[in-house]
This record gives sequence, C-alpha cells and structure tokens, in this order.
Amino acid sequence: MKRASLKRQNLHIPSHIILGLWSLIVIFPLWVMVINSFKDRLSIYQNPFGLPRKWNIANYGMVITDGDFLGYFKNSFVVVVLSLVFVLIVGALASYALANWRGRLSRILYFFCIAGMMLPIKIASIRLLELVKGLGLLNTIWGLIPIYVAMGIPVAIFVLTEFIRAVPYELTEAAIIDGAGRFGTFLLIVAPLLRPALATVAIYNLVPFWNDLWFPLIFISDDRAKTVLLGVTRLFGQYQTDWSKVLAVLTLSAVPVIALYLTASKQFIKGLTAGAVKG
Repeated sequence: MKRASLKRQNLHIPSHIILGLWSLIVIFPLWVMVINSFKDRLSIYQNPFGLPRKWNIANYGMVITDGDFLGYFKNSFVVVVLSLVFVLIVGALASYALANWRGRLSRILYFFCIAGMMLPIKIASIRLLELVKGLGLLNTIWGLIPIYVAMGIPVAIFVLTEFIRAVPYELTEAAIIDGAGRFGTFLLIVAPLLRPALATVAIYNLVPFWNDLWFPLIFISDDRAKTVLLGVTRLFGQYQTDWSKVLAVLTLSAVPVIALYLTASKQFIKGLTAGAVKG
C-alpha cells in the first residue's frame, strides 16, 4: 500500500513542477510592477528587479492628490460594475430560456450567440463609434456599457446554458407543480444554484472590462470621463516618462481585480469544475 501511495505521489511531481514554473512566470511581472512603484525614477533603471533601498510612498500620494486618478477609478468602477450586472442578468435569463427551449431554432440561436466569442468586437469599431455618436453617448462613460455588455454576453450564455442544463429536471418540475411560474422557478430554484457559474462569468469578464484601453481611447476625449488605463496615458511624456508613477497607478488598478478574485475564488473554482464529476 505504501509503494502504491508513493507511486501516486510521484505521478503528481511533474504537474507540481509545471504549476510552480507557471506561477513564477505569472508572479514575476507583478513583483516587478509592485516593487518599482515604490522607487524613484532613477532607481528603476539602476536596479529594476531588486527591492528598493528606500521605500518611496510619495508616488502613491502624488497619484491620489495631484492627478484626477480618483475620478478615473470611479469611472472605471461604475462602468465595470454596471456592465457586469447587465451581463449576469441578461446572460442568466437568456441561458435559462435557451436551456429549456428544445428545438432547432433554439440551437441556432445558441450558436449565433456564442459566435460572438469567435469574432473580435474591435473589428466593428468604426460602426460602433457611429452608433455611440448617434445615441449621444460620445465622451461619456455610458457609451462604454453597451459595448462591454455585448462583449460579455456570449461568454455568459456559453457558461450558464450548460450549467442550467445540468440542473436536475426534478427540481424545476417540483417548483412548477407547487405553483411557481417560469420566472418564479428561475428565481427560487435556478438562480441560487448559479452562484458558482455567475462568479466564473463575472471574473472572466472583469479582466477585459477593467483593462480595456481600446474603446475608451476611441470614444472618450473628455478628461472627466476617462477610465484608469486611459488616464495612465497622461503620464507618458514625449521625451521621458515617470515610470514610478505609472507603476503606482497600475498597482492600484490591479487591486480591485485581485480583491474580487480572492472573495469569489471558491465559487470561481466550483464554476470551472461544475459537471466534471458525475454521480
């Protein structure tokens, strides 16, 4: 028995080595970003990978007090939160309908929706600019929300539809027998079971929404409506760039993404592994 257990443990060694190397590859850029945000501009060039000799917290103070970055954070936060809320609501309702609608037309609509995952939305940037301008949303943060919702719905439908199909039919049938309608069944039975899948969709969409620079750069030129990453471009000079302040802003902008992942990591892992084990 001991030999068998040792053999099983040895089988996991290569996977642990690969995961360890991958973790180092992922963590190293974050390490460089964080430690250099506490250095002055010249120290970054002298020792970009080592700890700072003197921890310079003034970079964060200058970013918060001297610039408009608190406003940029607020704009990004409002856009991302509202976009995620709409993606989760619309994606959950559409997935519930597609999961319970059996037929050829249902399958056609399902593949039509997830086709958005294969086509990058940036190829329609000119047309989207015309639409946003026609709606009067140019130079406002509200013009970004419909774009991000359109970006996130295909992933939401792809994940949530399969998750809802895995819900035992007996649960929804019992709710219908007790007098609950379709919407009541969704709220009382299906929605509570969707928490892991919803966390997966939220985290999956949070990163591209928060880190998007393309559409804010096209739609927004007013300083009051700029997002975080678009505001960072103000720190890039024609002849020199204060990288310590740039990295301080980027470090602060990474905090919400990391915080959301840490709070929803258990649900995220459950959503990824849902359906992997049957029985």
